[in-house]
Amino acid sequence: MNPDKKAGIRTRCKIDLHIHSTASDGTLTPSEILCGAAETGLEIISLTDHDTVSGVREILRAEIPPSLRFISGTEISAASPAKFPCAGSFHILGYNIDPENTALNRKLEILRQARHRRNPLILEKLRHLGMDIREDEVLAYAGDSPPGRPHIAGLMLTKGYVNSVEEAFDKYIGNGKAAYADKYRISYTDTIDMIRNAGGVPVMAHPGLLKPVKDFLLEDMVKELKEKGMGGIEVWYPEHSPEQTAYFARLADRWDMIKTGGTDFHGAVKPGIQMGIAGGSFFVPDSVRRDLEKSGFL
Repeated sequence: MNPDKKAGIRTRCKIDLHIHSTASDGTLTPSEILCGAAETGLEIISLTDHDTVSGVREILRAEIPPSLRFISGTEISAASPAKFPCAGSFHILGYNIDPENTALNRKLEILRQARHRRNPLILEKLRHLGMDIREDEVLAYAGDSPPGRPHIAGLMLTKGYVNSVEEAFDKYIGNGKAAYADKYRISYTDTIDMIRNAGGVPVMAHPGLLKPVKDFLLEDMVKELKEKGMGGIEVWYPEHSPEQTAYFARLADRWDMIKTGGTDFHGAVKPGIQMGIAGGSFFVPDSVRRDLEKSGFL
């Protein structure tokens, strides 16, 4: 850990491999992500929008500053292994993927449609809670972005139902809250395979956020994931404690997996997080750069 870090001090990293844009549920466009990353001194980034690579394609068409290394990515909602059931989504990051891979894009489109189909379910639950938001309003508010929970949250704020986007998630539309609606997920093995087949490396996202519905050892889960093709673990994440970070690093080393890290930046959806910046003990060490180079990411 950086010796200058203390609890509550915000630290800037040079590497951020977990960033979301308006292509999924962030509030900055891919172009704004690119400019912002360069302006704030980041050196290596990955755009990991949920179930899409459209933002990656936009960045690759743009002029990437020579000071910035860009890694294509996505974050896919998968079903957790049957032997290791978890509540909510089991997220898998895919890095160094080919954004033009036909099979990958076909499956991502199925997942995006599943996200869209849950919007009416969320709106219906909100109406039962006294919040009148129509689907056409969500579409108009989203503009060119895929409509989803961040846009519903924005309308909840605009209409005065909540005092912030964060409150909308924390009280109503976040995982397990009163107006939350679940969605379709593909199996974790299919997710790993489709990332591998697109030339990428699948990485287990933020393991500290998993919510097991029965007791099991995370090490046993990681062992099975490794056997099925999982290539890495997101070790450094803002909501991981120092003890969790150290444990996940040991697991990655034991099973010869890549160690990655990132802020999970979403813009205004997570106002306490900026690209490359988080509070507490979060820090992506420069050793990640060496791992990426060794593994052929850079």
